[in-house]
Amino acid sequence: MRRIYIHERPDWPRLHWRPEALADALADVRHRQGRLLGRMETLGFDLRREAVLGTLVEDAVKSSDIEGEKLDAGEVRSSIARRLGMDAGRLGTADRDIEGVVELILDATGRFDQPLTAERLFDWHASLFPTGRSGMRRIAAGRWRDEPADPMQVVSGPIGRERVHFEAPSARRVDAEMRAFLRWFEAPADADPVLRAGLAHLWFVTVHPFEDGNGRIARAVADMALARSEGSSQRFYSMSSQIRAERAAYYDVLGRTQRGTTDVTDWMTWFLACLGRSIEAAGTALAAVLAKARFWERAGGLALNDRQRRVLNRVLDGFEGKLTTSKWAKLAKCSQDTALRDIALLVDHGLLARNPGGGRNTSYRLVTDSRPDGD
Repeated sequence: MRRIYIHERPDWPRLHWRPEALADALADVRHRQGRLLGRMETLGFDLRREAVLGTLVEDAVKSSDIEGEKLDAGEVRSSIARRLGMDAGRLGTADRDIEGVVELILDATGRFDQPLTAERLFDWHASLFPTGRSGMRRIAAGRWRDEPADPMQVVSGPIGRERVHFEAPSARRVDAEMRAFLRWFEAPADADPVLRAGLAHLWFVTVHPFEDGNGRIARAVADMALARSEGSSQRFYSMSSQIRAERAAYYDVLGRTQRGTTDVTDWMTWFLACLGRSIEAAGTALAAVLAKARFWERAGGLALNDRQRRVLNRVLDGFEGKLTTSKWAKLAKCSQDTALRDIALLVDHGLLARNPGGGRNTSYRLVTDSRPDGD
């Protein structure tokens, strides 16, 4: 006999939890939020903006990666930087799919205090699928899914080995379900805003109102609720990045919750723990921002050209692989001779150092402190 899903229960969507089971975890998350925001307040405007940029890039890249879509982090960074009025460090316009993801994330967090409506969700969905297609498949973009999409199954895993976690409500229920969700989301708070963020994520992903893109939009809705919990559009931690790191556990608790009762204590416990870990991980990102700031303080007295600044920023932002003359020339769009001159000056001033080896395999690394040899 098939077990019924949570949305098939007679008391759906009256979701609830045991407050005493969440009290300690909620207090810990709120404490971590306060400490992180306090640390960020001690930074200057430029460093805070750099931290926000890094967080938003993580959000866009990792949220898409959860769904199996790989985005170019450099293009994402360039797109977000332009929209924030920062130096993009990269020429050209990003792919339309990337621009759509960026538009969604920036609207959800940058305008967190504006009402969430069906029309706004439709705009988000249309921005994710500007061509009206998901891969080779035509989908209903910018509107709720319709009956041809039934049954809407939530799956994970590679093609041919998908794992079905649950089935969403039928398409004929979606409009009424989303009206109920949006009324609740915009109603006066009946619980701590952080708890509402966890509940919003679960409720939205349960209804699965769109033919595709539900996971990314559910995470954006949760981020919007978290921004409301802090009263700030500045994001310093990435819940999507942490969910990506814990993807197996995420789908496991989601599947169990969908086959359980409307007591969602287990889901809320996991959500708070994951959120706490995402805030903790922000400390590592902050350290990288501070290291970048110290690097540019050391380089402040040098007359670097635009090529050198652009490539150094790219390396500081997490360049993968070894930095060679050929890669420098490609990134800077210059000749190898020019690249070699650019690099030689930086080596002379202790900002770059040669790695062991030579000849055609010569590569370089950043010197992130005042000791060129890293001793």
